[in-house]
Amino acid sequence: MFLIIFHRILIGTAVVFGAGFAVWEFLAYRRTGAVENLLIGVGAAGVAVALGYYLKNLKRFVSY
Repeated sequence: MFLIIFHRILIGTAVVFGAGFAVWEFLAYRRTGAVENLLIGVGAAGVAVALGYYLKNLKRFVSY
């Protein structure tokens, strides 16, 4: 049971950092106009959303 709690904390932290990184890249895109920043920001936001979905539905993915 402790491992599941730790996993939830770890994934939650990854969601927060992924969203923060996406915002950072979007701000860099706004400042520089470099398309690379936009693509990385969209990718980071997508990963954060996917991890958030996984975290919300963890009971379906992991049987405990």
